[in-house]
Formats: sequence, C-alpha cells, structure tokens
Amino acid sequence: MENNWKAKTIVTGVVIGAVAGAISAILLIKKAEIEQTAPKLTAGEGIQVGLGLLGLLRMIAGLGTE
Repeated sequence: MENNWKAKTIVTGVVIGAVAGAISAILLIKKAEIEQTAPKLTAGEGIQVGLGLLGLLRMIAGLGTE
C-alpha cells in the first residue's frame, strides 16, 4: 500500500501529459490549416517550447515546498 500513491501519481502525470500533447498537436494542426501550410516548428520555436516546459517542470517540482 505504501507505493500505491506513487503509481497513481505516475499514471495521473502520464494521462495529463498525453492530453496536453494531444491538445498541442490539435492547435498546431488548426493553425497550419488556417495558414494553408504544413505545420513547421523552427529550431527557435523548439527551444522556446523546451524552455517553457523546463519552467513548468520546475514549478511543479516546487509544489508543496515553502
């Protein structure tokens, strides 16, 4: 029973991550359809996304600490 909360936390994180990824892909597709081009992600945009994700992970890691 001790590790049960760990498994639930991991599963919850995986589900939230998958939903966020799917929503991001849908938004990228809709933008490409509006612009009538294939979706493109430049190196600069990739770095921005990566840094934003690192910031989010840092915020999540700090939850519950004072």
